[in-house]
Amino acid sequence: MSSRDNSPLASDTLNELVKALSEEDSTKYADLLRTAELSADDFESCCSWSSESYTRNCVIDNEDFELILLCWQPGQLTPIHDHGGEECWVKIIEGEFKETVYKEDDAGTLEIARTTESKANDITYMVDFMGFHSLENLSKKKSLSLHLYAKPIRSCQVFDEETGELTNKDLTYDTIA
Repeated sequence: MSSRDNSPLASDTLNELVKALSEEDSTKYADLLRTAELSADDFESCCSWSSESYTRNCVIDNEDFELILLCWQPGQLTPIHDHGGEECWVKIIEGEFKETVYKEDDAGTLEIARTTESKANDITYMVDFMGFHSLENLSKKKSLSLHLYAKPIRSCQVFDEETGELTNKDLTYDTIA
C-alpha cells in the first residue's frame, strides 16, 4: 500500500466514499459515485490551480483504485488520450464539460465518434476499447471533476496533434492529499 492512501481527507462525505470504494469491487463504483453527495467544499484542501493547464490532484492512490481531483480553469482541456487499460469514471463536481470520444480507423487515423456534455453530478465512463477521449471545461469559471480509476494508471497514450502520432506519457500528480 502506498503511504498516500492513509492521508486525512477533506470531509466526512469524501471519507465515506473512499471507505465504500475500499469495500466494494469495481462493478459497484458507478453506483457509489452516483449516490455520493459531493460538493466543491469537500475538496477544498485538495485543490490546486494553474493558468497553464488543468491540475491532477491525488485524493487517494492504493493498489485497488485511484481517485484524482482535476481542477480546471475556464476553457482548459486534456489532450486526446487513453487510460492505460483501466476503467475510468468521472463525476462532475462543479462546472460543465464536453467529452469527445475518438475511434481509430483502419488507417490509424483518429476520428470523432461522439461528443457529450456533462454538468454537476453527471457521471461518465471510459475504457480503452471504447476509444480515446478528451475533456474540456466549457464553464466560464473554475470547475472540478473527480476521476476514479479501477486500478491506478501510471502512464497512458496521448495523441500528439502536431505529429499525428500516439506517444506514451508518464502520469504525475500536481498535489497529493
